[in-house]
Amino acid sequence: MIQKYMSALALLMLAIQVPASHGQTVYDSQNISLLSNWDDPSVPAEPNYSIRYNGVWGWNDGAGREYAILGSTTGVYFIDVTNPTNPVVADFVPGRRSGCIWRELKTHDHYAYLVSDDSPPNSLQIVDLQYLPDSVHVVYDDNTLFERCHTIFVEDGLLYGGIVSGGSFAGTGIQGNMSVFDLSNPANPVFLRSIKNDYPNLLPTNQVHDMYVRNDTVYASSSFDGLFIFRYNRTTNNFVLLASLTAYPGQGYNHSGALTDDGNTFVFMDEVPNGLPVKVLDVSDFSNLTVTSTFQSNPGPTPHNPFIMGNTCYIAYYQDGLQVYDVSDPYNPARLGYFDTHYQTAIGGPYPSPAYQGAWGAYPYLPSGHVLVSDMQNGLYVLDPSAIFSGMNETVGGLSFTAYPNPVTNGSSISISLPDFKAGNSYDVRMLSIDGRLVSQQVISTASASISTQGLDAGCYFVEVRSEAGVGIRKVIVE
Repeated sequence: MIQKYMSALALLMLAIQVPASHGQTVYDSQNISLLSNWDDPSVPAEPNYSIRYNGVWGWNDGAGREYAILGSTTGVYFIDVTNPTNPVVADFVPGRRSGCIWRELKTHDHYAYLVSDDSPPNSLQIVDLQYLPDSVHVVYDDNTLFERCHTIFVEDGLLYGGIVSGGSFAGTGIQGNMSVFDLSNPANPVFLRSIKNDYPNLLPTNQVHDMYVRNDTVYASSSFDGLFIFRYNRTTNNFVLLASLTAYPGQGYNHSGALTDDGNTFVFMDEVPNGLPVKVLDVSDFSNLTVTSTFQSNPGPTPHNPFIMGNTCYIAYYQDGLQVYDVSDPYNPARLGYFDTHYQTAIGGPYPSPAYQGAWGAYPYLPSGHVLVSDMQNGLYVLDPSAIFSGMNETVGGLSFTAYPNPVTNGSSISISLPDFKAGNSYDVRMLSIDGRLVSQQVISTASASISTQGLDAGCYFVEVRSEAGVGIRKVIVE
């Protein structure tokens, strides 16, 4: 059934490569359109690779306003993208130093956490976002806990940091590697544990470059050592190694990865050397980790960071910009669309050195469905990927259904009707949020169903119906 669905989906997604324009700039794209590009011409380029921008994240206030949080060589911009065609800078927080290659950013509640892995002076900064759109308030700017950190991840009230160094605990032997901090008081993190406390000699390079965390399970991308999967036990405050992958096709510097909504597939990428393919890993059985497939946008560019909603993988793919793939069939990933933010390098190459050009990061989790992308040389892009999913209002894989009303008022119900209902068949009816989280699920054996929207935030959702006959997917809007 999966392959039938993928074949139908491929037909729906089939599109001609279309140039998008903004002013005098022409971008290559497929199924993704440009809403706006924001760039501050005063941002200086650092001297090594001419990088001007780095990490990007998003935040919404729950009342309809959306923001981009964009790192730069001098600090972090907080940009109102509620009107996606007219981004407006709400505030700027300078870092302790300029010329930074690395800044990474994450949010927890109404706080943003800002880190950099550039040489001192540096610090952990915590910013209160609740005063937006007026301004942001820096509530913590200190190097006591740590001074440098390469990447961060927030999950279940915990902050995980990769390649953490400096600060008051540096002398304990835990710098580097990966550490976890408690955010019970979001403005005052407390150090809990490092992998090095439990496994002092496990990682020869002493690096966890990045991590993806789901509940208590940590997928640690550990540079040239490979991929390691740990469980962090909050009660006993220790890490337990569950599995590792230290040899695989196209291996290099294991950089970052992301997990599908069902938890069965992990998509990861190696940054060094240039041009290595993306890997799709079956993690349904930790005792038998298996690379099921590899893929590339084009030979040459480097995949940098993946972000997954459901089974849709958004990849910041350096000189090839944003690339979007369906990984629902882990043996046959299918490209759904792309937008080449780095117009200076044509899709397909040639790809000049250095490799550190183009899309650094992406954020596809805004309620509006718009995607934020940071381009190292060109700034912030606000993109509309709706054409990728527009065909899903039609039959996919032979299964048809209607969803009414659409849009639907919050608190009302969506009626699902199956015109080709067959007695004896079971139908799995799911509702997914725009970031791939399962909102509701029911299995029916009748021709109709009702989905409540009580308590849902306004925004874009997907209703998915599966049976032996195929798959149907529709986008619905909750107002």
